[in-house]
Amino acid sequence: MDAGEPIKRARFGDFQREAALRQRQVSYNELTPSAAQIEAGQSAQSKPGRLRLRKIDVYRLLAPYVSVRFWAQVRAVVPLAVYLALFQLVVLRQQVDDSLAILAGLLAVILGLMLFMEGLGLGVMPFAEAIGNRLPKRQRLPVVLVVAFILGVGATFAEPAIGALQAAGSIVDVARAPYLHLLLNQWSDTLVLVVGAGVGIAAVLGTIRFIYGWSLKPLIFLVLVPTLALTAYFMTDEKLTTTIGLAWDSGAVTTGPITVPLVLALGIGIAAAAGKSESSLSGFGIVTLASLFPVLGVMLLTLWVSTTQSPEAIVSAATAVSADTSTPTWMEGSPGSEIVTGLRAILPLIAFLYLVMRVLLRERLSQGGVVAYGITLALLGMIVFNLGLTFGLSSLGGQSGSMVPAAFTYLETVFGSPLYPYIVGIGVSLLFAWLLGFGATLAEPALNALGTTVESLTNGAFRKRSLMYAVSIGVAFGLVLGVAKIAFELPLGGMLLPLYAIAMLMTIFSSEEFVNIAWDSAGVTTGPVTVPLVLAMGLGFGDAMQVTEGFGILAMASICPIIAVQAFGLALKIKSARRARQEPGVAEANEKL
Repeated sequence: MDAGEPIKRARFGDFQREAALRQRQVSYNELTPSAAQIEAGQSAQSKPGRLRLRKIDVYRLLAPYVSVRFWAQVRAVVPLAVYLALFQLVVLRQQVDDSLAILAGLLAVILGLMLFMEGLGLGVMPFAEAIGNRLPKRQRLPVVLVVAFILGVGATFAEPAIGALQAAGSIVDVARAPYLHLLLNQWSDTLVLVVGAGVGIAAVLGTIRFIYGWSLKPLIFLVLVPTLALTAYFMTDEKLTTTIGLAWDSGAVTTGPITVPLVLALGIGIAAAAGKSESSLSGFGIVTLASLFPVLGVMLLTLWVSTTQSPEAIVSAATAVSADTSTPTWMEGSPGSEIVTGLRAILPLIAFLYLVMRVLLRERLSQGGVVAYGITLALLGMIVFNLGLTFGLSSLGGQSGSMVPAAFTYLETVFGSPLYPYIVGIGVSLLFAWLLGFGATLAEPALNALGTTVESLTNGAFRKRSLMYAVSIGVAFGLVLGVAKIAFELPLGGMLLPLYAIAMLMTIFSSEEFVNIAWDSAGVTTGPVTVPLVLAMGLGFGDAMQVTEGFGILAMASICPIIAVQAFGLALKIKSARRARQEPGVAEANEKL
């Protein structure tokens, strides 16, 4: 470099991405001659013989590799399962039915998630990283945005928790909730497609926001205003009211371990290619939009269905289906349905990523064997997880949820119910929900990672511990409100409208940093374990209480942490302003707040 040539600066994250993508791995054996060649003074390369491993060597290599990944999923699944089982045994004094089947299902969930997450890192993320880094540099923006949209749709189908949403239709009474029954049964694939389209639109808008540096606030209002207006309209129609919970819960299942990293990798890559990646908030916002647009999409789908299908026709069609005594096909029963669902979730996404690599980028991925190994793990993991979801998480969550009302009301299936006086029983049920929400959220690995990122970006002003406790407390009170909604048959729309009005008002007065952090924090709390468990628990609780539907708990668990984090941020802002008046020297240090 010449002495007068200016130094080109680059973000360390960009350097890491370039170093990871543009490297050539060379085996040490290709550089080192054999011992005989060294003695003869030759430097020619030698081809080493095939490496032979004993069984003990294989064990020593695989044991640490497997154990770290296995125990990571154990820590995510077992505490929640133990809490539900102990609550059922100790507080409700009821045995866990089908305990061996549930235990086997939970083990399948652990193994399935272990395989799936490892396969995701080895077989799917290399595509996303390569596409996110190179596609924006080789194709025009419209092409890139189309890829982002399709990627959002495909990632939604591949989310592990989406299966829990599709499985919820079996317990809905078509006579009491015809449109809800139709969406979750005959229209279940269309429902997921609409949810995926919402994620795709979020990916496009989030990417454009990265490029042009838009504020997140107007985008939040852009999607929330019509969504809340539709919610208010649905409250005026008895049949449409039953779908409000499904619509708002749909936003919670989209921000899982596939959608967020895939879409973020592409969005940040586009921002970097456009030279707009210097902001400390690069990466924030897509999670928020991917949680909100599916809600609007499901409501629009429901509105369209209500204009084309009458409740009477839906009930008649459902009655005809239930009267059909034909033997279900192999693909309609277990384990066939889980296998088909796993293949349909992963293979189209992989095929699309491969086509983008070969057709638009005209490149091959290095280490194709490792990528194929990762794809195989992801497929097996998704299938095993779906089996565990059917026999483990959903079964345990539904069973626990269906027994909690026995604490304060009579249930035919629970001897001696109500187990406690009414006020005490209600308190026990709400405490159960609070502890479940607080503990499950505090143990969420994604929240821990978000806390570390936020503490770094705010230079320690918003500490990791403060964020984790704010979000966990918010989710805990959200679950309490969700359980109260079912127990007292409160209108979900009447609870959501004022809470989102408060959140929007706080958004106006909050800084851009805290708006991004708060609205994204709701998305990181809905992991592949928490969503099916809480969803099954709510549906079981609602079924035991004989309410029309048990949706809405996830929706309440999403809005409350937004309010909690923004409240903390506003309190911190007020405290900083007060200190600035008392000590003018600290004003500049707290400018970011």
